[in-house]
Amino acid sequence: MFTKSFMDNLNARLINWNKTAEKTRQRKSKPRFFTVSGVDIDELYTPASINTEGNDDYYFDKIGLPGEYPYTRGVHHTMYRTRLWTMRQFAGMGTPKQTNERFKYLLKSGGTGLSTAFDLPTLMGYDSDHSRSLGEVGKCGVAVDSLADMEILFDGIDLSKVSTSMTINSSASMALAMYLCVAEKQGVPFDQVRGTLQNDILKEYIAQKEFIFPPRPSLRLITDMMEYCTKHVPQWNTISISGYHIREAGATAVQELAFTLADGFQYVESAIEAGQDVDEFAPRLSYFFNAHSDFFEEIAKYRAARRIYARYMKEKYGAKKERSWLMRFHTQTAGCSLTAQQPENNIVRVALQALSGVLGGTQSLHTNSMDETLALPSEKAAKIALRTQQVIAHESGVVNTIDPLAGSYFVEALTDKMEAEVEAYFEEIERRGGVLQCIEEGFFQRELAKSAYRYQREIETKERTIVGVNDYVEDDEEIEIPILYIDKQVETDQVAFVKKIRAERDGTAVKETLDNLRRVARGEGNTFEAILDCSRVYVTLGEMCDVLREEWGEYVEPASAMMAS
Repeated sequence: MFTKSFMDNLNARLINWNKTAEKTRQRKSKPRFFTVSGVDIDELYTPASINTEGNDDYYFDKIGLPGEYPYTRGVHHTMYRTRLWTMRQFAGMGTPKQTNERFKYLLKSGGTGLSTAFDLPTLMGYDSDHSRSLGEVGKCGVAVDSLADMEILFDGIDLSKVSTSMTINSSASMALAMYLCVAEKQGVPFDQVRGTLQNDILKEYIAQKEFIFPPRPSLRLITDMMEYCTKHVPQWNTISISGYHIREAGATAVQELAFTLADGFQYVESAIEAGQDVDEFAPRLSYFFNAHSDFFEEIAKYRAARRIYARYMKEKYGAKKERSWLMRFHTQTAGCSLTAQQPENNIVRVALQALSGVLGGTQSLHTNSMDETLALPSEKAAKIALRTQQVIAHESGVVNTIDPLAGSYFVEALTDKMEAEVEAYFEEIERRGGVLQCIEEGFFQRELAKSAYRYQREIETKERTIVGVNDYVEDDEEIEIPILYIDKQVETDQVAFVKKIRAERDGTAVKETLDNLRRVARGEGNTFEAILDCSRVYVTLGEMCDVLREEWGEYVEPASAMMAS
C-alpha cells in the first residue's frame, strides 16, 4: 500500500520528530494512556503503525469497500444513506398491560423497533405463582406466563409492521412460540414476522448465569428452533449471539469479541452436525455487542468482528452465499458504565457510546436511560435516550458518508490488533477442547473474573478516572431524578391472572400437548413444534419448562468451573 521509499522517508522523519517531541513529554497529563480494556495506546499513529509489508493488496484484504468482502466497512453498500439503523428502546416492567402502554409510547415517540425485557421468573422458567417467583414478579421486566399475557403485551400492535426483539434465553423457545401464536391470531403469516430472539444459552453459562438445562439439551432446543424458523419464519433472527452480557460481566473488548464469536461458531457447528445447510440458516444469525466507553476501541471491535466472521463463514464453514458471510449486529450502550452518582452524566456517556456504535456500522441500537443503574427507566429518561439516537441520526452528520474513520492509521492499527488478539484466543479455546469444554472447566469464567478485578483496581487506585465516582465528586449529593417503582399489586394481579387462565383453558388439550412435549424431549422430533402446540392451548411457560426439567435435569455449575487453574 505504501512504497519502500515512502516508508524509509517516513521512518527517518519520525526519528527527528521523536527527538523534538521528547522535550515536551515530561509535561504529559497522566503516566499511562490505555483503553478501557487495558491496551496501551501509542503516542502517534502513522502508516508505519499498519503492517502492510509484503501485502500490496492490504487495502482490499483488510479494509475494502462497504457491502463487499471482508465487510470491514459495513455489511450494506450504502449503509445509513439509504436506511438508518433500527432504533430500539428496551421496555418491560410489571404486567403485560403496563409494558404494552410503554411500547405504544415509544412507537409514538419515533421508535422503529420494540425490545422486550422479561422478569426473572420468566427468564428462569417459573410461573408467577411459583414459590421461587415471590417478590420478583414484574420487577426487572414484564411477567409472561402464557399466551394470554403475550396477547395483552402486543394488543393493538400490528406484528406485520414492527420488528420485535426479545431478551430471553433458557425459556426463549416458549417466548417465541407465544409470539408466533399472537401473529397467528392477528392473521399475520409467519413469513411476515420480523424480529430477533436472544436465545444465546452459551453466554449464560459464561457470564449471566440464567440457565435452566444442561448445555447439550439446551443446544438441541436452539437447533430445533433454527430448523423450524428457517422453514417457516424466514425473517426471524433465531439467535442474537450476545457479547453484551460477557462485557457486562467484566470482559475486555477482545474477550467480548473472541468469546462471542467462539459461541457463534459453536452454534454454526451444532446446526451443521444436525444436518442443516449453513447457507439456509446462517443469514438468520445475528450478534449483539456492547458499546463501552472507549470510543475508538469499540469502533475497531465492530470492524474486526465483521472481518473475522466473514472469513470464518466463508473459509472454515464453507458458506457459499454472500448473505451467510454478513455479520449483522445490534448494539446496546454499556449498562456497567452507568453510575448512580451524578446520574445525569450518564446521558453524555450514552451519547458517546451510541456514536461509536453508529460509526462502527451497527444495524440496530439501544441507548440506555440515565436512571437504569437505579431502577427500570422512567418515561422521561427513556425518551431522552431515544432522542439521543435521533440527534445522532439527524443532526451530527455522521450518516452522510459510509465508515468515515476508515483509513485512520489509529483505527486501522487498532482493528488489526483486535483481530490478531482474537485469533490468539481462538487458538487457546481450541487447545482446551472447544467452547463446551471451556465452559465446563471454567476457562471463560476465570478470564472474565481477572479482567473485572483489574478494571475495579484501576478505579480504586485512581489509575482510571470515572467522573463523579473517584474524581469530580460532589459532597452530600442528592439524586433528584424521578425513579420508576413497581407496585406490589403487580404480583398479586399477575398471580390471580395465571390461576384464572389455568382454570378456564381446555385441560385435555393441555395434557395432550404436554405429554407430546415429553415424548419429543425423550426421543426425536422437533422440540419447537411441540412447544408451539403447547402455547396454542395456553400451557404456561413454567409448565413447559417443568416437563423439560424432569426429562433433562437442571444444570448446576460445578465448583471446579471457578476454582480450577
